[in-house]
Amino acid sequence: MTSPDPHTHGRRAADELLRLLADDDSLGAEALLAGIPTIRELVFVGAGLTSVARAEARRLPPAQRAQANTRQLRLGALRDASRDDPAGLRVWLRRAAEEVALIRSQRAVADRFVG
Repeated sequence: MTSPDPHTHGRRAADELLRLLADDDSLGAEALLAGIPTIRELVFVGAGLTSVARAEARRLPPAQRAQANTRQLRLGALRDASRDDPAGLRVWLRRAAEEVALIRSQRAVADRFVG
């Protein structure tokens, strides 16, 4: 039996983190993050979150999209600063998930005004 693809596992963990935060389950989110033991696994979760954030930000109005891009750059700097620190990477993941939640709320507002 082969181990699961790290990309798939990371994306699933990212989706679960987003679901927990959407359900306002901070304790569950913290438990999920604490259960990711290695830097490699943390980075794959981050790749999943980044993919979601960038895809959803493309659907924002131009000004909000530019702001989201700036926040993504700042998140990248946080990730780079925490490169060898699992606790720091967990902070990065939490903020990256919160960024996705912000983008989703901005999209919902924009959709109400356009629709």
